[in-house]
Amino acid sequence: MNPLDAIDRKIINVLQAGFPICQRPYAEAAAQFGIDEGELIRRLRRLLQDGALSRFGPMYHAEELGGALTLAAMEVAPSDFERVSKIVNGFPEVAHNYERAHVLNMWFVLATERPERIPVVIDEIEQASGCRVYNMPKQEEFFVGLRFVL
Repeated sequence: MNPLDAIDRKIINVLQAGFPICQRPYAEAAAQFGIDEGELIRRLRRLLQDGALSRFGPMYHAEELGGALTLAAMEVAPSDFERVSKIVNGFPEVAHNYERAHVLNMWFVLATERPERIPVVIDEIEQASGCRVYNMPKQEEFFVGLRFVL
């Protein structure tokens, strides 16, 4: 991974708070950093490629768009974790998955266009993986506003 320079750090710090919505958002954002839009795009691509950023894009609130979200967990044998992870990640409804040091060692978020798709996708993952999926829908929502300042 390439070391982050002052502009990279500023890009990460500033764009976590939002991205312009306008005719030329990259140009407007780039102006904050004293670079042009092409340079901003090149830097974002490099940050993603190097793994400094895991994603760059909008965050949608599925429920406000008529969809649904749920947290799910599975107990996966350590020797089978990679195979099951590939299966789970192969579903477009899976936002991400991660390993935890717990009997339920694989956790992931499902986001569907319609609420009734949640149990269908869970069943499809169970059939494809051979592992039970534990659905853990939220009971209450909190806004944390998490930011990582570099």
